[in-house]
Amino acid sequence: MSSSANAPKRRVLRRIRSAPQADLAPPAPAGKDNGSIPCAESIFGNLHPSIKQVAIYLTIYLGLGTLSFYLVKDDITGKKTNNLLDALYFCVVTMTTVGYGDLVPNSAATKLLACLFVFSGMALVGLIVSKAADYLVEKQEILLVKAMHLRDKTGPTEILKEATTKKTAGIIGVLMVAGTVFLCQVMKLGFIDAFYCVCSTVTTLGYGDKSFSTSGGRLFAVVWIMVSTIGLAQLFLYVAEVFTESRQRALVNWVLTRKMTTGDLEAADIDCDGHVGCAEFVLYKLKEMGKITQEDIMLVTEEFEGLDVDQSGSITASDLFLAQSTEAKN
Repeated sequence: MSSSANAPKRRVLRRIRSAPQADLAPPAPAGKDNGSIPCAESIFGNLHPSIKQVAIYLTIYLGLGTLSFYLVKDDITGKKTNNLLDALYFCVVTMTTVGYGDLVPNSAATKLLACLFVFSGMALVGLIVSKAADYLVEKQEILLVKAMHLRDKTGPTEILKEATTKKTAGIIGVLMVAGTVFLCQVMKLGFIDAFYCVCSTVTTLGYGDKSFSTSGGRLFAVVWIMVSTIGLAQLFLYVAEVFTESRQRALVNWVLTRKMTTGDLEAADIDCDGHVGCAEFVLYKLKEMGKITQEDIMLVTEEFEGLDVDQSGSITASDLFLAQSTEAKN
Protein backbone atom coordinates (compact mmCIF):
# COMPACT_ATOMS: atom_id res chain seq x y z
CA MET A 1 0.00 0.00 0.00
CA SER A 2 1.40 3.41 -0.96
CA SER A 3 2.26 6.03 1.65
CA SER A 4 -0.15 8.46 0.03
CA ALA A 5 -3.03 6.18 0.83
CA ASN A 6 -2.21 6.22 4.54
CA ALA A 7 -1.71 10.00 4.74
CA PRO A 8 -4.56 11.82 6.44
CA LYS A 9 -6.85 13.68 4.15
CA ARG A 10 -6.52 17.41 4.29
CA ARG A 11 -9.74 19.32 4.80
CA VAL A 12 -10.62 21.43 1.81
CA LEU A 13 -12.09 24.80 2.73
CA ARG A 14 -14.31 26.20 0.04
CA ARG A 15 -14.61 29.89 -0.54
CA ILE A 16 -18.14 30.94 0.34
CA ARG A 17 -19.82 32.98 -2.33
CA SER A 18 -21.06 36.38 -1.26
CA ALA A 19 -24.76 36.74 -0.70
CA PRO A 20 -26.55 38.21 -3.72
CA GLN A 21 -27.20 41.92 -3.41
CA ALA A 22 -30.64 42.89 -4.62
CA ASP A 23 -31.38 46.03 -6.55
CA LEU A 24 -28.21 47.87 -5.62
CA ALA A 25 -27.59 48.94 -9.19
CA PRO A 26 -29.61 48.75 -12.42
CA PRO A 27 -28.50 46.15 -14.97
CA ALA A 28 -26.12 47.35 -17.63
CA PRO A 29 -27.55 47.87 -21.11
CA ALA A 30 -27.06 45.06 -23.57
CA GLY A 31 -23.87 45.29 -25.58
CA LYS A 32 -22.04 47.40 -23.00
CA ASP A 33 -18.72 46.41 -21.46
CA ASN A 34 -19.44 45.34 -17.91
CA GLY A 35 -15.82 44.74 -17.01
CA SER A 36 -14.65 48.33 -17.06
CA ILE A 37 -14.56 50.56 -14.01
CA PRO A 38 -17.52 52.97 -14.04
CA CYS A 39 -16.70 56.60 -14.62
CA ALA A 40 -18.17 59.43 -12.63
CA GLU A 41 -20.98 61.36 -14.29
CA SER A 42 -20.71 65.06 -14.90
CA ILE A 43 -21.84 67.23 -12.02
CA PHE A 44 -24.19 68.92 -14.44
CA GLY A 45 -25.66 65.63 -15.55
CA ASN A 46 -26.78 62.68 -13.49
CA LEU A 47 -25.89 63.69 -9.94
CA HIS A 48 -25.30 61.16 -7.19
CA PRO A 49 -28.48 60.61 -5.12
CA SER A 50 -26.71 61.76 -1.94
CA ILE A 51 -25.62 65.00 -3.61
CA LYS A 52 -29.13 65.56 -4.93
CA GLN A 53 -30.63 65.09 -1.47
CA VAL A 54 -28.13 67.45 0.15
CA ALA A 55 -28.67 70.06 -2.58
CA ILE A 56 -32.43 69.94 -2.09
CA TYR A 57 -32.24 70.29 1.71
CA LEU A 58 -29.64 73.04 1.49
CA THR A 59 -31.69 74.97 -1.06
CA ILE A 60 -34.81 74.71 1.10
CA TYR A 61 -32.92 75.80 4.22
CA LEU A 62 -31.21 78.76 2.59
CA GLY A 63 -34.40 79.79 0.81
CA LEU A 64 -36.54 79.74 3.94
CA GLY A 65 -33.80 81.27 6.06
CA THR A 66 -33.08 84.10 3.67
CA LEU A 67 -36.77 84.90 3.26
CA SER A 68 -37.39 84.78 7.02
CA PHE A 69 -34.44 86.98 7.93
CA TYR A 70 -35.26 89.38 5.09
CA LEU A 71 -38.77 89.85 6.43
CA VAL A 72 -37.38 90.72 9.89
CA LYS A 73 -34.47 92.79 8.58
CA ASP A 74 -35.53 95.78 10.66
CA ASP A 75 -35.11 93.66 13.79
CA ILE A 76 -31.53 92.72 12.88
CA THR A 77 -28.88 95.26 13.82
CA GLY A 78 -25.24 95.62 12.86
CA LYS A 79 -23.12 96.36 9.79
CA LYS A 80 -25.57 96.25 6.89
CA THR A 81 -24.96 96.32 3.13
CA ASN A 82 -27.72 94.91 0.91
CA ASN A 83 -30.86 93.68 2.67
CA LEU A 84 -31.25 90.47 0.64
CA LEU A 85 -27.52 89.68 0.72
CA ASP A 86 -27.38 90.41 4.43
CA ALA A 87 -30.27 88.00 5.05
CA LEU A 88 -28.50 85.23 3.09
CA TYR A 89 -25.20 85.99 4.83
CA PHE A 90 -26.84 85.93 8.26
CA CYS A 91 -28.51 82.62 7.36
CA VAL A 92 -25.15 81.07 6.40
CA VAL A 93 -23.25 82.23 9.50
CA THR A 94 -26.14 80.93 11.59
CA MET A 95 -26.22 77.53 9.89
CA THR A 96 -22.46 77.03 10.22
CA THR A 97 -22.47 78.43 13.81
CA VAL A 98 -19.75 80.93 12.88
CA GLY A 99 -21.75 83.82 14.37
CA TYR A 100 -19.40 86.77 13.90
CA GLY A 101 -21.72 89.15 15.70
CA ASP A 102 -21.59 91.77 12.94
CA LEU A 103 -25.32 91.10 12.44
CA VAL A 104 -27.45 90.20 15.47
CA PRO A 105 -31.19 89.77 16.15
CA ASN A 106 -32.64 92.61 18.19
CA SER A 107 -36.15 91.44 19.11
CA ALA A 108 -37.67 88.50 20.95
CA ALA A 109 -39.30 87.05 17.83
CA THR A 110 -36.11 87.35 15.76
CA LYS A 111 -34.04 85.75 18.50
CA LEU A 112 -36.41 82.79 18.62
CA LEU A 113 -36.26 82.57 14.83
CA ALA A 114 -32.47 82.50 14.98
CA CYS A 115 -32.63 79.73 17.61
CA LEU A 116 -34.80 77.66 15.28
CA PHE A 117 -32.46 78.07 12.34
CA VAL A 118 -29.26 77.45 14.29
CA PHE A 119 -30.46 74.04 15.51
CA SER A 120 -31.88 73.03 12.15
CA GLY A 121 -28.70 74.33 10.52
CA MET A 122 -26.49 72.18 12.73
CA ALA A 123 -28.59 69.15 11.85
CA LEU A 124 -28.24 70.00 8.16
CA VAL A 125 -24.47 70.36 8.46
CA GLY A 126 -24.34 66.94 10.10
CA LEU A 127 -26.35 65.49 7.23
CA ILE A 128 -24.06 67.11 4.67
CA VAL A 129 -20.95 65.72 6.37
CA SER A 130 -22.53 62.25 6.51
CA LYS A 131 -23.56 62.29 2.85
CA ALA A 132 -20.17 63.68 1.83
CA ALA A 133 -18.50 60.81 3.68
CA ASP A 134 -20.69 58.26 1.86
CA TYR A 135 -19.96 59.89 -1.48
CA LEU A 136 -16.23 60.02 -0.76
CA VAL A 137 -16.13 56.35 0.21
CA GLU A 138 -17.82 55.31 -3.03
CA LYS A 139 -15.43 57.41 -5.09
CA GLN A 140 -12.41 56.09 -3.20
CA GLU A 141 -13.54 52.51 -3.80
CA ILE A 142 -13.27 53.14 -7.53
CA LEU A 143 -9.90 54.80 -7.00
CA LEU A 144 -8.80 51.84 -4.88
CA VAL A 145 -9.58 49.35 -7.65
CA LYS A 146 -7.59 51.41 -10.14
CA ALA A 147 -4.68 51.90 -7.77
CA MET A 148 -4.43 48.21 -6.91
CA HIS A 149 -3.79 47.44 -10.55
CA LEU A 150 -1.02 50.06 -10.70
CA ARG A 151 0.56 49.51 -7.30
CA ASP A 152 0.25 45.85 -6.41
CA LYS A 153 2.84 46.15 -3.64
CA THR A 154 0.78 48.66 -1.70
CA GLY A 155 -2.00 47.44 0.56
CA PRO A 156 -5.61 48.58 -0.01
CA THR A 157 -5.76 50.42 3.33
CA GLU A 158 -2.61 52.40 2.61
CA ILE A 159 -3.82 53.39 -0.86
CA LEU A 160 -7.20 54.53 0.45
CA LYS A 161 -5.69 56.45 3.37
CA GLU A 162 -3.15 58.22 1.16
CA ALA A 163 -5.71 59.25 -1.45
CA THR A 164 -8.29 60.47 1.08
CA THR A 165 -5.78 62.36 3.22
CA LYS A 166 -4.27 64.20 0.28
CA LYS A 167 -7.65 65.02 -1.19
CA THR A 168 -9.29 66.35 1.97
CA ALA A 169 -6.27 68.19 3.35
CA GLY A 170 -5.54 69.68 -0.05
CA ILE A 171 -9.06 71.11 -0.36
CA ILE A 172 -8.87 72.67 3.12
CA GLY A 173 -5.47 74.18 2.30
CA VAL A 174 -6.73 75.72 -0.93
CA LEU A 175 -9.79 77.15 0.82
CA MET A 176 -7.72 78.71 3.60
CA VAL A 177 -5.31 80.27 1.11
CA ALA A 178 -8.22 81.59 -0.99
CA GLY A 179 -9.89 83.13 2.06
CA THR A 180 -6.64 84.74 3.26
CA VAL A 181 -5.87 86.19 -0.18
CA PHE A 182 -9.41 87.55 -0.55
CA LEU A 183 -9.34 89.24 2.85
CA CYS A 184 -5.92 90.76 2.10
CA GLN A 185 -6.68 91.96 -1.42
CA VAL A 186 -10.38 92.84 -1.25
CA MET A 187 -11.06 93.54 2.41
CA LYS A 188 -7.64 95.25 2.81
CA LEU A 189 -6.74 93.35 5.97
CA GLY A 190 -3.16 92.65 6.97
CA PHE A 191 -1.87 89.13 6.46
CA ILE A 192 -2.00 88.23 10.15
CA ASP A 193 -5.52 89.63 10.57
CA ALA A 194 -6.68 87.87 7.38
CA PHE A 195 -5.23 84.52 8.45
CA TYR A 196 -6.64 85.03 11.95
CA CYS A 197 -10.12 85.67 10.48
CA VAL A 198 -9.84 82.60 8.23
CA CYS A 199 -8.88 80.34 11.15
CA SER A 200 -11.63 81.68 13.41
CA THR A 201 -14.12 81.14 10.58
CA VAL A 202 -13.30 77.63 9.37
CA THR A 203 -13.25 76.39 12.98
CA THR A 204 -16.62 78.18 13.51
CA LEU A 205 -15.08 80.11 16.40
CA GLY A 206 -16.08 83.47 14.91
CA TYR A 207 -14.73 86.02 17.38
CA GLY A 208 -16.32 88.79 15.30
CA ASP A 209 -13.61 91.45 15.55
CA LYS A 210 -12.69 90.61 11.94
CA SER A 211 -15.44 89.69 9.49
CA PHE A 212 -16.85 90.32 6.02
CA SER A 213 -18.39 93.79 6.16
CA THR A 214 -18.82 94.75 2.48
CA SER A 215 -21.27 93.54 -0.17
CA GLY A 216 -18.52 91.85 -2.18
CA GLY A 217 -17.06 90.30 0.94
CA ARG A 218 -20.36 88.86 2.07
CA LEU A 219 -21.13 87.53 -1.40
CA PHE A 220 -17.80 85.67 -1.30
CA ALA A 221 -18.39 84.60 2.31
CA VAL A 222 -21.77 83.00 1.54
CA VAL A 223 -20.07 80.27 -0.52
CA TRP A 224 -16.66 80.19 1.13
CA ILE A 225 -17.93 79.84 4.72
CA MET A 226 -20.20 76.91 3.87
CA VAL A 227 -17.57 75.01 1.90
CA SER A 228 -14.68 75.64 4.29
CA THR A 229 -16.47 74.90 7.56
CA ILE A 230 -18.12 71.75 6.22
CA GLY A 231 -14.85 70.68 4.60
CA LEU A 232 -12.97 71.01 7.88
CA ALA A 233 -15.68 69.03 9.67
CA GLN A 234 -15.28 66.32 7.04
CA LEU A 235 -11.51 66.29 7.62
CA PHE A 236 -11.96 65.92 11.38
CA LEU A 237 -14.45 63.11 10.79
CA TYR A 238 -11.96 61.31 8.57
CA VAL A 239 -9.14 61.73 11.11
CA ALA A 240 -11.37 60.27 13.84
CA GLU A 241 -12.21 57.33 11.60
CA VAL A 242 -8.53 56.74 10.88
CA PHE A 243 -7.73 56.52 14.59
CA THR A 244 -10.71 54.23 15.18
CA GLU A 245 -9.73 51.94 12.32
CA SER A 246 -6.13 51.89 13.56
CA ARG A 247 -7.25 50.72 17.00
CA GLN A 248 -9.54 48.13 15.40
CA ARG A 249 -6.68 46.78 13.26
CA ALA A 250 -4.47 46.56 16.34
CA LEU A 251 -7.17 44.56 18.13
CA VAL A 252 -7.60 42.23 15.16
CA ASN A 253 -3.85 41.69 14.96
CA TRP A 254 -3.70 40.88 18.68
CA VAL A 255 -6.58 38.41 18.41
CA LEU A 256 -5.02 36.62 15.44
CA THR A 257 -1.50 36.39 16.88
CA ARG A 258 -2.09 35.52 20.54
CA LYS A 259 -1.82 31.88 21.63
CA MET A 260 -4.98 29.90 22.24
CA THR A 261 -5.58 28.52 25.71
CA THR A 262 -7.74 25.73 27.07
CA GLY A 263 -10.19 28.34 28.32
CA ASP A 264 -10.44 29.74 24.80
CA LEU A 265 -11.25 26.32 23.41
CA GLU A 266 -13.99 25.82 26.00
CA ALA A 267 -15.46 29.21 25.21
CA ALA A 268 -15.34 28.50 21.46
CA ASP A 269 -17.08 25.13 21.83
CA ILE A 270 -20.62 26.34 21.16
CA ASP A 271 -22.33 22.92 21.07
CA CYS A 272 -20.31 21.65 24.09
CA ASP A 273 -19.24 18.42 22.33
CA GLY A 274 -15.58 18.71 23.35
CA HIS A 275 -14.46 19.62 19.84
CA VAL A 276 -14.09 23.00 18.14
CA GLY A 277 -14.90 22.97 14.46
CA CYS A 278 -13.88 25.52 11.87
CA ALA A 279 -17.19 27.36 12.05
CA GLU A 280 -17.04 27.56 15.85
CA PHE A 281 -13.44 28.78 15.74
CA VAL A 282 -14.31 31.51 13.19
CA LEU A 283 -17.28 32.69 15.26
CA TYR A 284 -15.16 32.84 18.42
CA LYS A 285 -12.46 34.90 16.71
CA LEU A 286 -15.02 37.28 15.21
CA LYS A 287 -16.52 37.79 18.66
CA GLU A 288 -13.08 38.59 20.08
CA MET A 289 -12.49 41.13 17.31
CA GLY A 290 -15.78 42.82 18.11
CA LYS A 291 -17.16 42.07 14.65
CA ILE A 292 -20.20 40.26 16.02
CA THR A 293 -21.83 39.77 19.41
CA GLN A 294 -23.41 36.82 21.18
CA GLU A 295 -26.82 38.41 20.50
CA ASP A 296 -26.05 38.42 16.76
CA ILE A 297 -25.19 34.72 16.89
CA MET A 298 -28.37 33.90 18.81
CA LEU A 299 -30.55 35.76 16.30
CA VAL A 300 -28.97 33.94 13.36
CA THR A 301 -29.23 30.61 15.21
CA GLU A 302 -32.93 31.19 15.82
CA GLU A 303 -33.47 31.92 12.14
CA PHE A 304 -31.56 28.75 11.23
CA GLU A 305 -33.67 26.65 13.58
CA GLY A 306 -36.82 28.15 12.11
CA LEU A 307 -35.75 27.16 8.59
CA ASP A 308 -34.54 23.70 9.60
CA VAL A 309 -38.06 22.28 9.59
CA ASP A 310 -37.08 18.59 9.80
CA GLN A 311 -34.57 19.28 12.61
CA SER A 312 -31.80 17.50 10.67
CA GLY A 313 -29.15 20.10 11.50
CA SER A 314 -28.93 21.38 7.95
CA ILE A 315 -31.14 23.41 5.62
CA THR A 316 -32.27 21.87 2.36
CA ALA A 317 -34.53 22.99 -0.46
CA SER A 318 -37.37 20.95 1.04
CA ASP A 319 -36.92 22.75 4.37
CA LEU A 320 -37.26 26.10 2.63
CA PHE A 321 -40.37 24.90 0.80
CA LEU A 322 -41.98 23.64 4.02
CA ALA A 323 -41.08 26.85 5.87
CA GLN A 324 -42.58 29.02 3.14
CA SER A 325 -45.70 26.86 3.04
CA THR A 326 -46.11 27.18 6.80
CA GLU A 327 -45.76 30.96 6.61
CA ALA A 328 -48.31 31.14 3.81
CA LYS A 329 -50.85 29.16 5.87
CA ASN A 330 -50.31 31.38 8.90
